[in-house]
Amino acid sequence: MVIDASNYNYKSLNEEISKSDEIIILKNCLGQRFIAAGMSDRKITIEGTPGNALGAYLNGAEITVMGNAQDAVGDTMNAGEITVHGNIGDAAGYAMRGGAVYVEGNAGYRAGIHMKAYREKLPVMVIGGRAGSFLGEYQAGGLIIVLGLNKDGHDIVGNYPCTGMHGGRMVLRSDCKNIRFPSQVTASPATDEERSQIKKYVTTYCEKFSLNADEIMDAEFTVIVPDSKNPYRQMYVAN
Repeated sequence: MVIDASNYNYKSLNEEISKSDEIIILKNCLGQRFIAAGMSDRKITIEGTPGNALGAYLNGAEITVMGNAQDAVGDTMNAGEITVHGNIGDAAGYAMRGGAVYVEGNAGYRAGIHMKAYREKLPVMVIGGRAGSFLGEYQAGGLIIVLGLNKDGHDIVGNYPCTGMHGGRMVLRSDCKNIRFPSQVTASPATDEERSQIKKYVTTYCEKFSLNADEIMDAEFTVIVPDSKNPYRQMYVAN
């Protein structure tokens, strides 16, 4: 079913989506918030730019954005998948506890903030470009991968990555020599076993965006994990 989003505000648009067929194309989307919030059993393709909280509380639906998306993509999502053929704003994956987010380009500040695993669920976020400051802030579970493609000379992440991190895992496609991490985490080169696990998600990313996984894997990867029972000590103080 095709829906012209220009005819709807965010409330009426979600009402239309909820009563529509399982396969939906939204055309002319322009900033409507909360698209597909809490939904399952839907495949939604969005042409245009969705507003904040795209796929909030998502519970199994699949969303593909043919362009950029704004802040809080996948806020508290539980299951499903969000694929963005562009960049995303701040606080993507806030408190995400399941499902996957694949971003072709860059992410803003605080991606993966409060990300957590829940029982058998493993939330995953793969960012193809670079991420802004405070990546993985307070991360408690799940997996964040940043590939650093087309970062135009910038560092792969901004300032203060892993601040307050006390669970989960972060993977950066970089030797991270210029990155300052807080004292409560350990950053080390990926082992062969870890690289094998990383490749699974990189391969999915490459299939979505028509790239070569072997070429992307032919690089150094750094894995960051927490190693402190007191992750809040000196959270915002550079050592």
